[in-house]
Amino acid sequence: TISSGLCFFWGIPSSSKWLKNHTSGRTTFQGAGHSRLRPGRATYAIACWDHGGVLVDGVLIQLAADRFWYVQAEGDFFAWARAHAMGMDVEITDPGSWVHQIQGPKAMEVLADACDHGAPEDFRYFDAREVSMGGQQVMITRTGWTGELEFEIYTRPGLNCDRLWEHISAAGARHGMLDIGLDAMDIRRIEAEILNAGSDMDATTTLFAVGLGGFVTNAGDFFGQAALERADGRVRLLGLACKTAEPLIGGPVARGGREIGTVTASGWSPFLDQGVAYVRLADAGDATLGPVEVMGFDLAMHRAKIVALPFYDSEKRIARGLEAPSV
Repeated sequence: TISSGLCFFWGIPSSSKWLKNHTSGRTTFQGAGHSRLRPGRATYAIACWDHGGVLVDGVLIQLAADRFWYVQAEGDFFAWARAHAMGMDVEITDPGSWVHQIQGPKAMEVLADACDHGAPEDFRYFDAREVSMGGQQVMITRTGWTGELEFEIYTRPGLNCDRLWEHISAAGARHGMLDIGLDAMDIRRIEAEILNAGSDMDATTTLFAVGLGGFVTNAGDFFGQAALERADGRVRLLGLACKTAEPLIGGPVARGGREIGTVTASGWSPFLDQGVAYVRLADAGDATLGPVEVMGFDLAMHRAKIVALPFYDSEKRIARGLEAPSV
């Protein structure tokens, strides 16, 4: 079970107004902007600093007309949110929830067996539902951090987590489910172009620089919008593929003997059978696809290629349960 930072927003109607003013939501992919949120739906949402840098990203879930959960990545969003709530009729608290993720081709079969009354009907990508598992109420969402067919389970205070774990494990055992750690998830999220706040993007990078410019909404105001409207719209974060080594995190990437960037995340892809990585470029002018050299964990330089992201499944068809992966 993996700990996850959550914030709970409550207020009439200021919670919705506060969120629209302080986060930017995706408006193109899946049509999941803030204006289309409704109870039982979620969207990807990013909080920015006033200068346009990234504070944190996460999943915003609407529970009711005046209630929201924000499931954040690493970052001090809670204090930042409380500081910017002054003058608005909104309460921001920590719901004390923990999250567990089930990922892989048989995830929905595990869900059906784990739910006391079967999987909820019409449980779509980025949906949220209340269900009973082993006699305990939990919230589930069709979201995750790997780009696989997956769902997440959210607990509430007072829930018997040991009993829930045993119940889910028993349901999963019938489908060959295994327990995995963050290292395995990290490889898959790199393949799927899921960025990590604090390493792949941070206060020094704008959404445009890391390829998330499409998440910026032009409707209404949000914190950092003015700076983003003036920002360089070019991308400085790209993919890298290396057939002979796993790129060294923090290691240099060079072209023609000149260092052009740094590896922010890497792993060995079992599916592609090669090293994969994210590269943050010092200059957007170097954002061209093609041959480069990258330092591996053996500290030697290896031939590699700058490639477009994601490495495969650009339409998220795997996560949406539509098909198997293809390169």
